[in-house]
Amino acid sequence: MSAVAIKGWCPGALRPMRSGDGLVVRIRPHGGRLDAKQAAGIAALAERYGNGLIDLTSRANLQIRGVTDAGHRSLIEELSRLHLLDLDPESEARRNILVTPFWSASDDNRSLAAELEQGLAMAPPVLPTKFGFAVDCGTERALASASADIRIERGMAGELIVRADGAELGRPVTRRDAVKVALALAEWFVESGGEGGGGRMAAHIGAGAKLPDALRGHAKPARMIAVPRPGLYPQGAMVGAAFGQVTHAALTYLAKRVQGLRMMPWRMILAEGLREMPRCQGLVTQADDPILRVIACSGAPACREAYADTRELAAALAPHIADDAWLHVAGCAKGCAHSGAAVLTLVATSEGFDLIRGGSTRDAPVLHGLSAGRLIADPSVLTGGR
Repeated sequence: MSAVAIKGWCPGALRPMRSGDGLVVRIRPHGGRLDAKQAAGIAALAERYGNGLIDLTSRANLQIRGVTDAGHRSLIEELSRLHLLDLDPESEARRNILVTPFWSASDDNRSLAAELEQGLAMAPPVLPTKFGFAVDCGTERALASASADIRIERGMAGELIVRADGAELGRPVTRRDAVKVALALAEWFVESGGEGGGGRMAAHIGAGAKLPDALRGHAKPARMIAVPRPGLYPQGAMVGAAFGQVTHAALTYLAKRVQGLRMMPWRMILAEGLREMPRCQGLVTQADDPILRVIACSGAPACREAYADTRELAAALAPHIADDAWLHVAGCAKGCAHSGAAVLTLVATSEGFDLIRGGSTRDAPVLHGLSAGRLIADPSVLTGGR
């Protein structure tokens, strides 16, 4: 099977993306969950066919890195045996569904996600690659800060609602109609020209697109919770990873101790049922760990587009970032690790790092051409201290 890199597209398992360290093979767990066998299998495959490193993405997926062209077909066959593949690259690309990690066996979250997967596979609208859904039906919204274009949530009165991202209010629905309305909203997005506005719902609505009466809502969504941090929760132990990357050994460690792992859009994992925090090198287990204040892409040499090593700089600067702030270090202006604004953003260029305050990689910098050495020697440059 040939590997194809398509810029502007997210990689998949069937359609990997080429990077500086080999092919990036993305795995989308069904319902946002891996059972113990699947998790152990991914760890073993990352060691056998990749470089042993596994990314946790902002869309609650995993990526095996460093896969060779020769090993890709065998890897795909093994993933198929683990029931982690779609029928074709098109089906794979459409299945962008986040599921709240705080679901229970008695609620609607997993069944709604499964029904939505089936609906997207059977009669899908032709959606942009990055277009996604969130199933977030707890009494409080856990995924409000995560990237999604159509959200199935709870309203303030506890009713199910379907809400277009960027719309303040959602449309109340019955359990039976929730997925049907969500798919109808996706069809409206395409038919009303949403792809022309960057392919995201919030941008489409922000540009003046008006929802039809049948999809317009009047229900205010339930209260949102803060982005979770590592620690113990009723569902298990939540752990992070520096820059969203774990080793095959760390994933194997977790797989041996749980029935399942729930993937999270904040580059974290919820290890089901654990009643004490795991002790394993490479896992972030402290809620106040400074490494959680920084985001960095793979950088050079892992990414062929990057101008600099991002993670060494980010790790050095992390202890100097205020508790209520965070830093994004990008290897280039694409901002793959984080597309939105950050308190502080550093963008690598051919002439050094550009600094943006309170913006994204696309905004105008306040300083140009900063060297990594200068930033490490004098972190106060970030905030204008000198």
